Amino acid sequence: MARPREFDIDQAVEKAMHIFWRYGFDASMPVLLDGMGLTRGSLYKAFYDKKTLFLRALERYENDVIRAGVARLAGPALTDGEDRIMAMFSAVFDAINVQDRRGCLLCSVASGAEMADPEIAAVVQDGLVILRDGIEAALGQSSRHATLTHVRRRELADMLLTHYIGLRILSRSNLPSALSDNGLRQISDLLRVTCG
Repeated sequence: MARPREFDIDQAVEKAMHIFWRYGFDASMPVLLDGMGLTRGSLYKAFYDKKTLFLRALERYENDVIRAGVARLAGPALTDGEDRIMAMFSAVFDAINVQDRRGCLLCSVASGAEMADPEIAAVVQDGLVILRDGIEAALGQSSRHATLTHVRRRELADMLLTHYIGLRILSRSNLPSALSDNGLRQISDLLRVTCG
């Protein structure tokens, strides 16, 4: 008779997500095992290998973090979509200013060697498309941008996603606060000049 699993899989994936968020796929097995409170045998029995655990952690990040961000971009309906986009970027700069160096797990992976793996790349790309679509939807609910053509809104959403990814990757470095202040103003200027 098989022994019952002595740990909660969901909690283990949550812990792994935070470890990978901080260290990336390069997190060592001792760091993972210690942070998850598991033995090597338990980890391999539950997840088969490190890559499988990483994929589960990426999917968890997409569900918990990316979709929550997209929900904030989607509402409340009484606020202007542009204001919601600016709030998203303000949150990025707030994280930078309080020295939160984690950045965005998907953005960090998007810039790393892990993207050579088709399964990892597919999960990252799916998450970034979800975020891009959330930005585009918010633009459609912006008094300044709602009249743009679908193509133009998609182009602007792509541009904003590019800025978001760059900022989240840069947030892993020691950015001076002046760069944060300038960056937020530049996003606001970008939204203003791309409305026509």
